[in-house]
Amino acid sequence: MSTDSFPYPSRTESRFGVPRVAALSRVRQLAAYPELLGVLVVAAVLNIWNLTVNGTANAYYAAAVKAMASSWHDFLFNSMDKSGLMTVDKPPLSDWIQALSVRVFGFNSLALLLPQALMGIAATGLMYDLVRRRFGRVAGFVAGLVLATTPVIVGVSRHNNPDELLVLLSVAAVWFALRAAETGRTKWLVWSGVMVGLGFEAKMGVALMLIPAVTLAWVWARWNAEPGSRFRGNLRMLRQLGLAGFAAVVVGLAWPILVTLTPAADRPWISGTSDNSIWSLIFGYNGLGRIAGQAGGPSSATGGGIGHLAGAAGRFGGGGGGGAPGGGAGAGPGSSLFGGPTGVFRLVGSALGSQAGWLLGFALVALIGLAVLTRLRRNDHRTAFLIVIGGTLLTIGTVFSIASGVFHPYYVSMVAPWAAALIGAGVGIALKGDRAGRVIGAAALVGGAITELVVLGEINGDLSWAVPLVIVAAVVGGVALLLQLSGRVRATVIAVCMACLLAAPTTWAAETLSHAESGTFPAGGPTSAEVGGAGGFGGAAGGFSGAFGAHRFGTFGTHRFGGFGTHRFGGFPGAPGGTGGGAAGAPPGLGSAGAGLRGGGAAGGGGFGMGSGELDAAAAWASVHGGGTVVVDSQSTAAQAILAGHNNVAGIGGFSGNESTVSASWLAEMVREGRIRYVLGGSDGASGAPSDGRQGSRAAITLAEKVGRKITVTYDGQSFTLYDLQGKAAAILAAARS
Repeated sequence: MSTDSFPYPSRTESRFGVPRVAALSRVRQLAAYPELLGVLVVAAVLNIWNLTVNGTANAYYAAAVKAMASSWHDFLFNSMDKSGLMTVDKPPLSDWIQALSVRVFGFNSLALLLPQALMGIAATGLMYDLVRRRFGRVAGFVAGLVLATTPVIVGVSRHNNPDELLVLLSVAAVWFALRAAETGRTKWLVWSGVMVGLGFEAKMGVALMLIPAVTLAWVWARWNAEPGSRFRGNLRMLRQLGLAGFAAVVVGLAWPILVTLTPAADRPWISGTSDNSIWSLIFGYNGLGRIAGQAGGPSSATGGGIGHLAGAAGRFGGGGGGGAPGGGAGAGPGSSLFGGPTGVFRLVGSALGSQAGWLLGFALVALIGLAVLTRLRRNDHRTAFLIVIGGTLLTIGTVFSIASGVFHPYYVSMVAPWAAALIGAGVGIALKGDRAGRVIGAAALVGGAITELVVLGEINGDLSWAVPLVIVAAVVGGVALLLQLSGRVRATVIAVCMACLLAAPTTWAAETLSHAESGTFPAGGPTSAEVGGAGGFGGAAGGFSGAFGAHRFGTFGTHRFGGFGTHRFGGFPGAPGGTGGGAAGAPPGLGSAGAGLRGGGAAGGGGFGMGSGELDAAAAWASVHGGGTVVVDSQSTAAQAILAGHNNVAGIGGFSGNESTVSASWLAEMVREGRIRYVLGGSDGASGAPSDGRQGSRAAITLAEKVGRKITVTYDGQSFTLYDLQGKAAAILAAARS
């Protein structure tokens, strides 16, 4: 049977759909499928070329990997610092892979970033095969190419955030699930569960959004599918599903249970929590809080904080930021950090559209067309594809559209695979040339053109050359596909039209290679697409307005997030060296050098937190005066110092200093054990830093400053105050009680 008739894959076929030939090498197999080789080459170029320009990328994870690579205890518990005081706020799987790479190849940019780049290539190949098996080689090629050239996929594949690992594991989970639905084999379904569990170990709850669609597809495809007694067959089908669920639970909860069973005194504090519970991290900070509105970091809740997402004339639903220091009116209702306003058009809006929304209309039309074609018939394997891929896209798209907590543009990397799969399927349907294929193909072209034109209209006139190209492709191609054309002519029309639609997103994705990505927030595209890129947070008037930098994000106000680099916060990720200021010619805003402190540049990390100049000096002073760990509020600040070579530093307030509230008893215990010696004065991240109301490190640092021995130091050109806590454990507890 040919792939054009949409058969279930024969068990006598190889993974590429041709008879097995034992002597055929893997290289020759690839050569026999040049379209697959081409897709892999495109992905490799986009993911690996000039990769080390990103340096250590996200300093937060890079510092943790550095600690984990030198200590198996820190490795096991995903510790952020060498002292083992606090974890990072994510599960460990991605950091484990990077730490193992660093153990083998040493701590360098390539060892940190290459694993993610290879994951991106693997996900592209897997996407090709996933679609090829059901809609043919051309469809598989298109799906793989779309995924490889989606800007956000390029961005996360070149970065050390855990998102590309999550994408790979999610695509693998769906690949196994579809094989299970088609064959009824238990092993495929169990492997799908394992992949979901590993996805949970990569980024927790977001991986669980695959489960509804996978479960529904399995039950729908296998109901009454077993020969013999329907009751026994369906019971066996449910047992198979239970085994897959059990595999997902065992794998996904292995590390959380390990953490739970380990006494708190023998492991780091769980970052992002106030009760040191991994379950609070799972269900709160990394779970429902992301959807329900808990920010946990910067948000519009603090008037002196971010001039939140305010665009021209309130593009994101709020008025532009005020021009006074500390101004920056918050965004309007329904907005969340960097992700734009919630709502049905969020995925194609100015914050997210340029990352993964280009051809979303094509994917949605293909989804509808596939539903019409299959009529959800159980004996049509395309139905399982429709339910798994379409259901996952709709589930994730809906959740992302309504999420009102912290939401960063790179999160839509979890939208890209399912859109790519549906686009490939749509091309496969259009190639058939029957009446349904002609209508669906033409409608999909028009749908893709509409969303691409919306995205092009949101990127400030960039890629304006693509507008007429997209319009012509939609009009001329749409009309042509409605005609009864020969197979060769139809294929040519589709190829030309898809090339026109892919020209803009591919160009946008390729521009990622020319510059260092933002240290904390990866993004595909030019620097103007970066959160905190060149001018990314500055306003037209020196970084204080809520209007534009090079992008559309408002700024932080004065005090710790000084628009002119005042006080401590000199280095939110901007250009290398921390000079990512406002509009050209205006005084620099966030990312300025700021009072001589060293800010984190994009190539060197970046992140929330004060500049690390004082911490560097304090750590060096402590090293030559008897040693001891110096703690500050923000783990991001500590990360900068760790990457600078200071292993005796740690953050105790979470990522930005607001997310983790350690107890007085824990602080006293760490002091008693000698794991904390000094607190750097004035590093109370909750004071002045925007947050959603949580206190973060404020109480702990206030206690330390109250009972510690005050030491005023000038060292290495920096003046700072340290509070020596040696022998002060009892005093900390007494002060807490009073």
